[in-house]
Amino acid sequence: MELTVYYTIMPDGTVKQVNPFTGTEVWAVAGRKGKPITNEQAEDVRLLEVHSPEDYCSFCQSRYYETAPEKARLIRHADGRWESIPLTAPDRYFETTAEFRRVGNMFEIVTLDYWRKNYAYKLTGAQTRWKEEYLANPAGLKHISDIIEYKLRREGKSDEQLEKMHMADRLALADSFFGGSHEMIIAKRHYRANAVNTSDLYSSGEMTLEEHFQYFRFTIEAMRDVAAANRYVRYISVFQNWLRPGGASFDHLHKQLVALDEWGSSIENQTKMIREDPNVYNQFGANFAAHHNLVFAENDFAIAYAGIGHRHPTIEIYSKSQAGRPYEHTDDEIRGMSNLVHAMHAAMGSKISCNEEWYYTPIDAVYKMPWHVLIKWRVTVPAGFEGGTGIFINPMTPIEVRDLMVPRLYKLRDEKKIDNIRIAEECRVDPNPLKYYLR
Repeated sequence: MELTVYYTIMPDGTVKQVNPFTGTEVWAVAGRKGKPITNEQAEDVRLLEVHSPEDYCSFCQSRYYETAPEKARLIRHADGRWESIPLTAPDRYFETTAEFRRVGNMFEIVTLDYWRKNYAYKLTGAQTRWKEEYLANPAGLKHISDIIEYKLRREGKSDEQLEKMHMADRLALADSFFGGSHEMIIAKRHYRANAVNTSDLYSSGEMTLEEHFQYFRFTIEAMRDVAAANRYVRYISVFQNWLRPGGASFDHLHKQLVALDEWGSSIENQTKMIREDPNVYNQFGANFAAHHNLVFAENDFAIAYAGIGHRHPTIEIYSKSQAGRPYEHTDDEIRGMSNLVHAMHAAMGSKISCNEEWYYTPIDAVYKMPWHVLIKWRVTVPAGFEGGTGIFINPMTPIEVRDLMVPRLYKLRDEKKIDNIRIAEECRVDPNPLKYYLR
């Protein structure tokens, strides 16, 4: 098929796009691109009252007991060493400071009951022992009792209904905290260092390179554990919703992992494309972007370019590795991806609401797709026109996304706030840079 089918610049400047992998049709219409790219400042922004330790929301470091029990925490020693501590005892939560915490989501998308009723899923022996030990600890019993009551009240249970519930029935609800397959990776900070007002939130771009790498690796370790604990999992959706317009329940940085028993129609369709042409992600991805001058950043392990055919302005970051799954990558390859994703977040800044979405080869797939991360700027809301036509209006062309990011990346690199990546004309844009198709 002719590549011009996917990307056409009209005489008036309108850019018509079709995403090669999803079929989504998008127009960037001349005259609409003057819309502001950052979300409007919230009306309730005010001077920040600094609290140390932070206690602004349930994810903050002084409120550890307001989330589900910790499956692991990542700490940083004074000498710079990082250590992952599994299954922190409930009476020892405040003995160390967690840089990142891994906890179950109390309000699961795909629930434990889903796995139980559809697959007769059971907690593993290790998960059952952890639950028993946790509840045998007085601090643990109080923690679980408190969050179960909170959860039930949020689900609409009345005082009378709560009084009638036996403790055994309440504690049975705690199984999802210990053996559920929807997890969160929560960062330590709520606000960035030296924050002045309540809009100065701590985002991915505020991290150091090492912190962001550890964040990525900790998330990847969680992926491996979720898959190992539930044999029925075929895919794990990994994503980060940033700010309320992006779907975040808290304006506190965190990633989510949701286990699924299927791939989803988009990945099913893309797998068919791979079967027909193993090089499809180079042909319609990296090579296509290079031919249209949309590639604007890369390092030895990953490449970034402005994506086409997305409902929202989108940056695509692809791993160059032969490995198709994040947990099959080496530390150097993970770091390369992490550094490039970090650079994108740093250049965007913390005020743009966005979704960070991970894609990779499904657990049980034979055909490989490359690990890639899409960062979608949630700066528009589809309305009646989109619903009626199936054509989505994007306020920015891919070229405008590229041109917005490049000078910011140069500045950040000069300030040594991001890795020494190659930017714009420095990019090598080698043909077929993604090596996933190699065996």
